[in-house]
Order: sequence, then structure tokens, then C-alpha cells
Amino acid sequence: MSETSKPAVQDRVDVLVIGAGVTGIYQLYTAREAGFSVRLLEAGTGVGGTWYWNRYPEARFDSESYTYGYLFSKELWEEWEWSERFAGQPEIERYFNHVVDKFDLRRDIRTGVKVTSAVFDEPSGTWTVRGSDGTEVRARYVVAATGNLSVPFIPGIPGREDFRGEQHHTSRWPKTPIDFTGKRVAQIGTGSSGVQIISAIADDVAQLTVYQKDADWLTPLNNAPITPEEQAELKANYESIRDTLNTSPSGFLHQIVMRSGLDDSPEDRQAFYEERWNGPGFTKLTEHYMDMLSNETVNAEWCVFMADKIRSIVKDPETADKLIPKGHGYGGRRPPFGTGYYETYNKPNVSLVDINTTPITRITEDGIETADGVEDFDIIIWATGYDFGTGALNRLGVQGRQGLPLKEYWADGPRTYLGVATAGFPNFFFPGGPHGATGNNPRYAGDQVEIITDAIVHARDHGYDVVEVTEAAEEEWTDAMNNSKMSSFLESSYFYGGNIPGKPVKQLLNPTGRWALQEAINTVKQNDFPTFVLSKAEHPDA
Repeated sequence: MSETSKPAVQDRVDVLVIGAGVTGIYQLYTAREAGFSVRLLEAGTGVGGTWYWNRYPEARFDSESYTYGYLFSKELWEEWEWSERFAGQPEIERYFNHVVDKFDLRRDIRTGVKVTSAVFDEPSGTWTVRGSDGTEVRARYVVAATGNLSVPFIPGIPGREDFRGEQHHTSRWPKTPIDFTGKRVAQIGTGSSGVQIISAIADDVAQLTVYQKDADWLTPLNNAPITPEEQAELKANYESIRDTLNTSPSGFLHQIVMRSGLDDSPEDRQAFYEERWNGPGFTKLTEHYMDMLSNETVNAEWCVFMADKIRSIVKDPETADKLIPKGHGYGGRRPPFGTGYYETYNKPNVSLVDINTTPITRITEDGIETADGVEDFDIIIWATGYDFGTGALNRLGVQGRQGLPLKEYWADGPRTYLGVATAGFPNFFFPGGPHGATGNNPRYAGDQVEIITDAIVHARDHGYDVVEVTEAAEEEWTDAMNNSKMSSFLESSYFYGGNIPGKPVKQLLNPTGRWALQEAINTVKQNDFPTFVLSKAEHPDA
């Protein structure tokens, strides 16, 4: 009998985790290690979260592989060898399966269960969680590790349901590979996922037309195999790497350059920019001049350098101009990383449409209609992003005290404490959600998982059944998130929800950074969790 065909579960556990991504798996592990009875429900038929759902061509990390995985086990670190600096989706999915099997977590994971409601019962201080297949679980604590990048967004373009060809969103890619050979393909969107696909399929398709809304400052990923010498170095330095990643503000091993760009001569700055362009992944952001994001002169000069790179690679000046961002500097939007991306536009079968000047008017039965006419396609790829931050949490059917829906409580934007809890929803936590990270997500979310586990252990050890953040703590943290001047991102970006029509434009990241998060966590722990109200349930065994 397969996992997905097992009969519905009716169960009672201490801790119920929702979501089997990098955060949910770690929460399951830490809660079980702390002696709680546990269960994890996952909507997909396998583990990996983002790396289960996103299996499009060339889907891969843009964080270094070894900085993304788990740090809690030296044995795991030493036995698993990532093949590339930035691993691809199949290898990432294998890693998560290896982890759940190595630590015998699979016995507590139930896949193929989409959670449809989670309702808090005040007298017992427990949650009743129901799934789409009839599963029902009573839990003292619910941890919704549903992730920021888990609810796909598709814009409301008329006629989409009329298209007779194939349509696929990057985050709901089929397990069976799609044959692009000789096909006419349209791709709508050029964000972090979209730029990976374009260069991966361009040589197979008959025609690829890319519809771009906003150009981003894309730089080369610069992936490479991890050599045997590098593997040995990684294993030998486990403790120091772990300690660095556990304290790094970015969650990477990168070191910011502690000088202003204006301290260097113009010639030295150009040489530095060339070095950054040829560096791996996020080092363009995290090993740059310390004032690159805050000094308009340095940021503008770096952007001119990148624009010149684009013009030198893309042969058609008109296409190159479309690919150069207008109206924002580097760090105004989430920077994507590509491999051979700009070079792809030199291929005769690849074209770029700026939908700001040539808007899409509708999807037809056979293709896409714009202001310039109709083009026929066999496949449409929707690389149009996500309902970031609150999208998944608002779709869980969560109801707190007095039946208050979380979606209603967050109607004007999320209200959180440490990005893990919200007032009026006792024993409910959401690591990896809004107001948590501004960097390598697993590292921030790991900090959050650990404080959640510490809080519920503290409650158990002191005889309490209910853990609830105070309104004052929630208000202070939320105000810090919304009023911080430290974020470089534009309010039009998905980090503010600006990509979703009708969604309140509010901060969804933690612009104060990891050190502020860790300082707050340490203060809470050292003072016996004063920002939480701990109480006994009226009928804890009901």
C-alpha cells in the first residue's frame, strides 16, 4: 500500500508539523529529539518542500549547497557530498529523502495530505487539524512550516482556460519530463525561476518567446563542480563552517568588504566589479562594498558596470536595452542568477517581448494575443512567482481564539513576534514565514525552529499547556519590521506583496537582520520567555 493510499489518520500528538520542506523536517527532528510525540502532514507525495514542487529544467540552488543543508549532525555533513557548488533539483530532493531516512523521520510523515483547516479549542488548549483526505489530528502544538515560496501566482489574464496546448507553472511542474523538442513555447515571467528555464530549453524548442514585465539585475551564477580537494576541506572544517553559518548575518560563508566603494580609485572599483561579476551566486550582494546598497553613487556605478556587461553580451541593442532594468538599482528587487542567460537572446529562435509596451490582452485557444497581434504556441510556461510570505498560511483555514480566522487577523498584513507567532493564536507557530528572514532562509528558519522547540520544552517542564505571545511583544516586533529603514527592496517587489493584486503592501521580510533576531531570541530564553503568556488549559485532557 502506498503512502498516499493509506486510510485517513485520526490521531493525537504533542506537535503537529505542516510541510515537509527544509524547515518542517528540522522542526520534526528537533521536536522528536526533545521527547514530544510528533506527526508531519505534507500536501505533496514526497519530501523537500520547494525542492519537491519545483522540478522545472535547470531548477537549482543559488545558495551554496553546503550552506543550505542541515548543520545539526557532523555524521550527516561528512557522509553527504554535494556534487556542485549550486546543486540541481534532483540532487536536492535526494538529499532530503536521505535525511528523513537516516534519522527515521519518515515513520512520522504522512504525505498526500493537504491541510484544509486548523481550529483552536480553548478549554483543552489543543488544535484540531483536518486534511483533504479526511485526516484528523488533535495536537497540543501546531507548527506551520509552509514556506514563503509555496503558493504559485498566475495573473488573471483573460482566456487562460481556453488554451488548448500545455500550461505549467514553475512551482507545479509535472514529474514526467516535458518534451520541448520542436515546440513553440511562450514563457511569461523572468524572475529567479524563469531565468533558469530559458537557457535550459532554448536549444530544444523551435521558438521561445519570453514575455517580460520587469527586467532584473541578473548576474552569472558561476556554478562549478565541487572538487575532491574542496570536499576534503569542507569535511575537515565542519565545526568552523557550522559556527560561521550559525552566526553569519547573511546565512552564508561570505564576508562583506568592510570599506566604502569610494575608498577605492575608479580603476580599482572597476577591477573589483569584474571580480564580483565572476564570483559565485550571492557574493555579488554579500561580498560587495559595505555601502553598495546605501551609497547611491556606488550602487549606480555597479549598475552601469552590469548594464555594460549586458550590452557586450547581447548582440541586438534593442533587446539588450529591454534586459537592462529601469527605475531601480541593485538590491531593489530580489537579484536572480543565471547561466548563459543573456547569451540565449543571441539565438535566432529566441525573442523578448516587453509587456509594458506590448501588453498581453488575452490567452487564445492557440496562443497569446498582444497589442501587436496573435502568436501561436504549443506550451505556455507561467514563471510568474508566488503569493509570498502569507500566501500559504492564509490558506490553511487557521482559526484562533473565539474562532478568529488568521486570514482576517492579517487582513492588513502580517502581525508577528520573531516571525514565529501571532497574538490570539496560542500554541501555533510558523517558522520560515513572514518577518523571519533576510538572507539564506534555512539558516534563519533554523534559529526560529530552535526557539519554538525551546519554548514548548520550557512550557512542558513547568507544567503549562498553552503558549501565547503577548500583544505588546507582537506589536513591538511588527512595528520594527514595518518601520525599519534598513530594507533596500522596493514596495513593488514580492517581498512586500506588491505582485499580488489587492494584497496589502506590507513588509514580509525581516529587514532588521539576523543579529537582531538572534539577540531577541537570546534575551527571551535568558529571561524565561517573558514575551509569552504560559498557562494551564481548563480541560487539558479533553
